[in-house]
Amino acid sequence: MMNRRDTLLSVAATALLMSAAPTVVPAAAAAAEPDISKLPRQKVELVAPPFVHAHQQATKDGPKIVEFKMVVQEKEVVIDEDGTKFQAMTFNGSMPGPLMVVHQGDYVELTLVNPATNTMPHNIDFHASTGALGGGALTLINPGEQVVLRFKADRAGTFVYHCAPGGNMIPWHVVSGMNGAMMVLPREGLKDRDGKPLHYDRIYYVGEQDMYVPKDEHGKYKAYGSPAESYTDTVEVMRKLTPTHVVFNGKVGALTGKNAMPAKVGETVLIVHSQANRDTRPHIIGGHGDYVWETGKFANPPETNLETWFIRGGSAGAALYTFKQPGVYAYVNHNLIEAVELGATAHFKVDGKWNDDLMKQVSAPGPIPGGPTN
Repeated sequence: MMNRRDTLLSVAATALLMSAAPTVVPAAAAAAEPDISKLPRQKVELVAPPFVHAHQQATKDGPKIVEFKMVVQEKEVVIDEDGTKFQAMTFNGSMPGPLMVVHQGDYVELTLVNPATNTMPHNIDFHASTGALGGGALTLINPGEQVVLRFKADRAGTFVYHCAPGGNMIPWHVVSGMNGAMMVLPREGLKDRDGKPLHYDRIYYVGEQDMYVPKDEHGKYKAYGSPAESYTDTVEVMRKLTPTHVVFNGKVGALTGKNAMPAKVGETVLIVHSQANRDTRPHIIGGHGDYVWETGKFANPPETNLETWFIRGGSAGAALYTFKQPGVYAYVNHNLIEAVELGATAHFKVDGKWNDDLMKQVSAPGPIPGGPTN
């Protein structure tokens, strides 16, 4: 008799494999493919967001094979100040998964590991890749398995990746934390619409996550022993399309207060922002998007001087801003209900000297001249 875990494994595998089987490449076509065995290899150690692994912004080198490794972690996390527990499914233990950076023309080679201690099948769909299901059918692995996928990063931009094991497992895995982003830089680096080079001093990755946490009959958030145990109740909440939490980088307050993203006056910061499931509208309170790639595609000229920009669900965008004043800047989803009530707020903590020419309090708050008024 099958238990819940076995049933979920079977359903996920069947749904994915029925949707699209890998295409068999004829021998003649395979022989015509370029020989990449002589390309140099670079092994990259990924880091947890909002930080990003070291990389060149532009390169004169030829294409290479960039090796990444990600381990799927299913784990319980706390997602707000009230101690709400959430059964997360993650790439490398973080929500979102790490930002992966390569250059256009490079080959991405990912080793995906699903430890035997996990309970679910997992895979990865790269929006940056070319091929049916974004590699999903080629990477579906059960607990205790690993797989290696290679694809050519043939177009520049920022792109979402996410787990997509088939059927209604897809949205469940995505809103449980299994999403991240890849940035494919042009080999010559970023440019404005006139072809002038653009550079950044710092880069941060903000992954926005909508969550759907079930409540009990008393209105209290429920806790579960594993992702599989939470499945039925979570899907019921998901189908109402009303998230209980909308957060940056996995939890309320993940990027505020002591976790604020540091910068200095005069530094240019690149912000990569992804949302794998819902539309969002990033905004820097007190700042702007000097250069913004709303769709995340660097072959398209950036828009300039935006107050708020739009990131479509299932995509990632990028914005450059040079900070001109010190202080704490709130970076929000400018659906302010989601920012204030549900958690979609981050902070930049900027050090430097204040410029009175840009902003000055001419007079402090005080009594209205002339005494009381009606």
